[in-house]
Amino acid sequence: MAPIDSDDNTTAGAGEELRAGRRKAARYVVPVAVMGVAAATIGLVPALADSGDPDLPKVTAEQLIEKIAKSDVQQLSGTVRISTDLGLPDLGGLESGLMSGMSGGPGSGGDDEGSAADPSAKLTELVSGSHTLRVAADGPDRQKLSLLENAAEYSLIHNGKDVWGYDSRSNEVYHSTAADGAERPEKDVPGQDVPATPKDFADQALKAVDDTTSVTVGGTAQVAGRDAYRLVVEPKQDGSTVGAITVAVDAETGTPLKFTLTPASGGAAVVDVGFTKVSFAKPDASTFDFTPPEGAKVTEADEAGRRAGAPEHGRGAEGGLAKGMNGLEVIGEGWNSIAAFDTGAQGGLPTDSAGDLGGLGDLGGFLGSFGDQVKGDFGSGTVFKTRLVNALITDDGKVYAGAVTKDALVKAADAAK
Repeated sequence: MAPIDSDDNTTAGAGEELRAGRRKAARYVVPVAVMGVAAATIGLVPALADSGDPDLPKVTAEQLIEKIAKSDVQQLSGTVRISTDLGLPDLGGLESGLMSGMSGGPGSGGDDEGSAADPSAKLTELVSGSHTLRVAADGPDRQKLSLLENAAEYSLIHNGKDVWGYDSRSNEVYHSTAADGAERPEKDVPGQDVPATPKDFADQALKAVDDTTSVTVGGTAQVAGRDAYRLVVEPKQDGSTVGAITVAVDAETGTPLKFTLTPASGGAAVVDVGFTKVSFAKPDASTFDFTPPEGAKVTEADEAGRRAGAPEHGRGAEGGLAKGMNGLEVIGEGWNSIAAFDTGAQGGLPTDSAGDLGGLGDLGGFLGSFGDQVKGDFGSGTVFKTRLVNALITDDGKVYAGAVTKDALVKAADAAK
């Protein structure tokens, strides 16, 4: 990693330590990432507000990143609030069909509608709106996450080999079996790729730290009754839609307590996720016990996968999406990176035989009705914008997407001609 901006000068030795710290950070993932949320992507309402500015010993940005990297919290429990404001239009409920269709979960079509308790579909709800979660962890083999809803609750429990999803509203249970051994790959736990805790988001942000990034210490804060330092990460490059990322880091344990992403356009946070309550005491063992309630419909992951014609854990949608991504490549570097691929569809927005965008029915037609028409050396196309991620779909079926401005997408498309 190239040197970063900080409050203090960075020596070559310090740079090497920082690089080592970032490598360690990828290993020391707080176990509650069992359900992981990304989008890839994404804000806690400011109501989670910090209180006070505790007087803490001065640290450099490098020391604070190293503190995160060395954090090895194995036990914790608490309440997390997460909400997202991407600035999307109100889709009148159609967005739920999009999410489940992409994940291969309930409502994705076919002879079997899947299980309402399938975490691969259920946890996509975290990419929009505001949510309250309860989390608990006891080492790499026992974690629990509960999504609290109106008069209902969804829980994802990982206990040894067993992974259980339970939706109280439908009284449905989803069960899968993780691979043997504590070093099992993350993909063996369904929902692992969905960030839901401040550390999940912080880990992703720190991977982007390079010579296109400024990293500083922005004072102190108190989050969930804990003293914390503020780590501020900002793009140096013009053209990124990311304004700044702030991570509140627990002064004692090095655990990220709050993550906030503000857009370059200003206004409310796009992503703001943090603990309102947290304890680093060992949770009671019974926290991770689960027995399907009487009368509950239980769906086994391998059976659901066979019915849907998809791999275990209901993740077959990845293959389906990949069919439309011919020659995926990354243009640019750092915060201005743009993913480019060819859908193979001519005439603009890809549609199915019925004329619906990507086979998404009414939602496809709705999406086709908004967006900015643009022209350039590449030809013409449509730019779809959010407060963070923008995408250009050209009339010859190519897609350019990233956390960059509309002008940056057009420039990338022109350069690719």
